[in-house]
Amino acid sequence: MMNKYDWKRLNHFQLGRFAEYYAKMEFTLYGFDIYTSEVDDRGIDFIVRKDEDLYYDVQVKSVRGLNYVFFRKDKFQLRPNLLAAILLFFQGKAPQFYLIPSTAWRKSNDLLVSHDYEGKKSPPEWGMNLSQRNLPSLVPYELEKVILTL
Repeated sequence: MMNKYDWKRLNHFQLGRFAEYYAKMEFTLYGFDIYTSEVDDRGIDFIVRKDEDLYYDVQVKSVRGLNYVFFRKDKFQLRPNLLAAILLFFQGKAPQFYLIPSTAWRKSNDLLVSHDYEGKKSPPEWGMNLSQRNLPSLVPYELEKVILTL
């Protein structure tokens, strides 16, 4: 029997696209309108709107297993209406969806970090140290817990 959660079947691009569509459908199920940009050149994958006055820009990251994830600071500027949608893909399991307000990076900790790389080639970034030890720090950002507060 075929396992539908065989994430190894998808290449990097396919997994990323799947994560974006999955995130959009989850927001739709919670009553949000979805608006997609034709070109993702500003670090925004889509916009969700709750009503005429309330919208959020969403940047999606798909991660196989536990890895380091980052957002370039020039494209991911901390503000109240910017969200990071993090989808973790573990072989044989449904995606785990976390929604992190960008402002959470204002207080660095073991999970959410800031790297400026002064004097280095890499541009400054906001990062996430996804590890077994840091998984409990993700619990407050589970989709169901955050989306109901928007």
